[in-house]
Amino acid sequence: MKKMFTAFVVLLCSISLLGCQNMSKQDVGVLSGGVAGGLIGSTVGKGSGQILAIAAGTIAGAIIGGSIGKSMDDTDRLKMNRALDNNPVGKPAYWHNADSGAAYEVVPTKNVTVGGNEYCREYRTVANIAGKKQQMYGTACRQPDGTWQAVS
Repeated sequence: MKKMFTAFVVLLCSISLLGCQNMSKQDVGVLSGGVAGGLIGSTVGKGSGQILAIAAGTIAGAIIGGSIGKSMDDTDRLKMNRALDNNPVGKPAYWHNADSGAAYEVVPTKNVTVGGNEYCREYRTVANIAGKKQQMYGTACRQPDGTWQAVS
């Protein structure tokens, strides 16, 4: 069962990565949320219970991440870039999108190195979308052009 689940996850990730260059903000949110949810789920239970927790975490993370990603527009991404750029670890940035009605809080939680890039940060996003609070964790790295790109 575990081998079949692992093969399914690898296949799903491979298919998802084929279209990375044309990914929408919702796709990025689904992928990031799914990975984060799966990782969180992997810390729960043992044996077959752990596999179920990983699956549930992946699905829940993908749904939440997709919802957050879908609601973010260019202005929100610019504000998130500024939060990752300017805010020290632990200091939140807040904003409200008047067009979508969504409210966001982004907190850089840790400076990390990913794939040799020393300019990466783990972060937590809390979004209030249509009256529902949703939380997502991720990692973003600064690109040569100064923007931040989610890597997980």
